[in-house]
Amino acid sequence: MYTIYVYVLDTLADWELGYVTAELNSCRFFKKDSQRVTLTTVSGSKDPVKTMGGLTVVPDCLIDDIVVSETSMLFLPGADTWNDSKHRAIIEKAEELLAVGAAVCAICGATAALADYGLLDKRRHTSNGPGFLEMFSHGYRGQSLYVDKPSVTDGNLITASSTGALLWAKQIIEYLDVFQSDTLEAWYEYFSTGKLEYFFALMQTLPSGDEKMYNK
Repeated sequence: MYTIYVYVLDTLADWELGYVTAELNSCRFFKKDSQRVTLTTVSGSKDPVKTMGGLTVVPDCLIDDIVVSETSMLFLPGADTWNDSKHRAIIEKAEELLAVGAAVCAICGATAALADYGLLDKRRHTSNGPGFLEMFSHGYRGQSLYVDKPSVTDGNLITASSTGALLWAKQIIEYLDVFQSDTLEAWYEYFSTGKLEYFFALMQTLPSGDEKMYNK
């Protein structure tokens, strides 16, 4: 079973986590006999944080509670407060996780924090467009490995731009291998295009009986 640690911080960009946390927590499209995942929020203290959308989140655990293991995964969402030095601890933990083969998934402003710490210097990655990381991360030296796409996977590192949340979710789900491949493709096409044909295609990939709950 995977334990997914979702780092929460003030001004967290709510929408960037929405697709992936909803699907991994609900398990509604998981393939039969798939491994399960547990999501837990983590922060530097147990103090409540306020998201960009005005929601209050109370962290479940502290950074020191993170289990550094291949079956752990860390989500680093975007926020306007990543330049605060107090977030250094979670970036150091991200380095530990990457080193043991655990996945680290960063989006938007979180990519700048990784870049500033040198964690993108030797891995293919993306962010909020060419020049963004140079602007916000003085320690960044990974320009030759920058890929101008919404979301990029390089082994156990998955990075995305602020507009890449859906593709980021798809790549994370693919990494975890909890959807059938045809389910994942139909899911992605439906949410990226809104076309009804992909909704029906998605329903047809589900085990017999499961589709009834979506057709009421």
